[in-house]
Amino acid sequence: MTDILKNITDRLVGKIKEANFEGANIVLYTQNEDFFKNGEGKIKEIVNDIKKRIELRADSKLLMDKELTEKRIKELVPGEAEITNVLFDAQRSIVVVEAKKPGMVIGKQGSILDDIRKATFWTPQVQRSSAIKSQITENIRSVLYANNSYRRKFLNEIGEKIYQEWNPEKMDMWVRLTFLGGARQVGRSCFLLQTPNTKILLDCGIDVASEGADKFPVFNIPEFNMSSLDAVIISHAHLDHVGLLPYLYKMGYKGPVYMTAPTRDIAALLNLDFIGVAYKQAVAPIFSSSDVKEMVKHSICLNYNEVTDVAPDVRLTFYNSGHVLGSSMVHLNIGNGLHNLLYMADYKYAKTRLLDPAVANFPRVETAITESTYGAKTDILPPRKETEEQFIGLVKKALNRGGKVLLPELGLGHAQETMMRMEESMRSGELPKVPIYIDGMVWDINAIHTAYPDFLSSKIRNQVFQDKNPFTSEVFSRVGSAQERKDVIEGGSCIIIATSGMLVGGASVEYFKEFAGNEKNLMILSCYQGPGSMGRQLQEGARKVVVEEDGLKREIEVKMEVTLFNGLSPHAGRNEIMSIFNNMRPKPKRIIVNHGEVSKSLDLASSLYKLNRVETNVPRGLETLRLR
Repeated sequence: MTDILKNITDRLVGKIKEANFEGANIVLYTQNEDFFKNGEGKIKEIVNDIKKRIELRADSKLLMDKELTEKRIKELVPGEAEITNVLFDAQRSIVVVEAKKPGMVIGKQGSILDDIRKATFWTPQVQRSSAIKSQITENIRSVLYANNSYRRKFLNEIGEKIYQEWNPEKMDMWVRLTFLGGARQVGRSCFLLQTPNTKILLDCGIDVASEGADKFPVFNIPEFNMSSLDAVIISHAHLDHVGLLPYLYKMGYKGPVYMTAPTRDIAALLNLDFIGVAYKQAVAPIFSSSDVKEMVKHSICLNYNEVTDVAPDVRLTFYNSGHVLGSSMVHLNIGNGLHNLLYMADYKYAKTRLLDPAVANFPRVETAITESTYGAKTDILPPRKETEEQFIGLVKKALNRGGKVLLPELGLGHAQETMMRMEESMRSGELPKVPIYIDGMVWDINAIHTAYPDFLSSKIRNQVFQDKNPFTSEVFSRVGSAQERKDVIEGGSCIIIATSGMLVGGASVEYFKEFAGNEKNLMILSCYQGPGSMGRQLQEGARKVVVEEDGLKREIEVKMEVTLFNGLSPHAGRNEIMSIFNNMRPKPKRIIVNHGEVSKSLDLASSLYKLNRVETNVPRGLETLRLR
């Protein structure tokens, strides 16, 4: 593969000015107008021969002026498409059209895109505009497309590494996995995958409920070397999986990070919020907004089921994990079929309001890594319908007695499920119509959901496409300032959805301090409560807790009603975990259990072994397993 670009250009003598890599893909630039418009047939022949993606683009000399291009695009695209922005990636001859109805920009079988391409010589790409204005999405797109000669050079360098020649017959091939975090605990998920050729980091998270060194993955070990790291792969955007990623770029990592597009946008948002929370707590953040920008600049986004090479001997495919927007199971084909690793990350093997259930069928799997957050025999989650009815009943009772309802939520996934549940209940008349206030990162994450409906369940997706977007319902109001929060606290009965879900900083703690002393009020804890968090203390029955205010600690007596609901978790419960392994095709030969408290991990591993008669492992932190 070392001369792959030369081989292609030799077959297209006189037609190609330049050939480059864009990650694992190949891009050809031409100054020949006729070949640009009519050369796809020849390109397809070469693709069939070499089995690699090739894209033909126009050289900069052919490109129409940007102002004229934007005008021409708006002439070719029907006004009903509602174009909101036109962005130019001049270094790569790409024009990005953002619209509220992207299908109308594409046209029947891509006809309008083809017209734009032939009329302007720019290669058009289409993206959906957020139904809710999203500053973070706009900023990310400007970072990716604005005069970005660096990104073109970066993508080409990645391709050069991927296409380096390697011969498995001339070396002792092995595969090893080291657990830098996330073993026998929930938090700081991070694993180092190694072959003789390649080093890849799977996730790079923090433990939000811990302090000191226990908060972060362990990097000070001999085999971890930032300069020899070939790639980072992120399963989803929760901080326990992505919260330390910008720090890698601060420390000098310049390689690619692979994730889905919604994961990239939400990860950037949550990491920026992480910086803001540190400043509010008078703590110096461990990375800055410029490090988050570097993370975005080095991101390579994939859709579900899209196969790509990430190293000479490693091929990556993302599959839907059903956990949160854009969350993925990470499938790695290592050594050209030598070993297939499935990192299941966090998953939900049941249909929810927002998402379809996790995928259970794969081309090949020898080793699977499963979470065990709710892996114990006692973690049988009740039926969702039954739990939701109880949830709505409690909320209704609290509102009827004149109380306020506080719903501390994880900003990603859990909060949106709760919003959909509240919106439907008010629309159907199950709940009295009171204001539903959204505070913290939730509103901005909602905006990102509206930009990527293709990652949502068919029901929500159809609502978005039919202009019945539940995220933009009039029942929701955003709390965007301290004064607005004060008005909510002093106002009448209402429902407040606020971060953080574990009551570890954030808006939810501010409301809790004000509401805790009134027995009419209700707080429902419905997501995982990490050890050491205030949420865990309340879950375990504490009626007095210590909070921090203006740098001073004070004790609060909890008179409000506090209820825990496990049945609404975005994680798989015990039955779902057993079920996915029962249904998985093909069956893995080894199952590694992580992302759970010690007792739950050991309990699950024992049960999986007895039922499946396969090797199971529950690794400790810093333990290394040889997979092959």
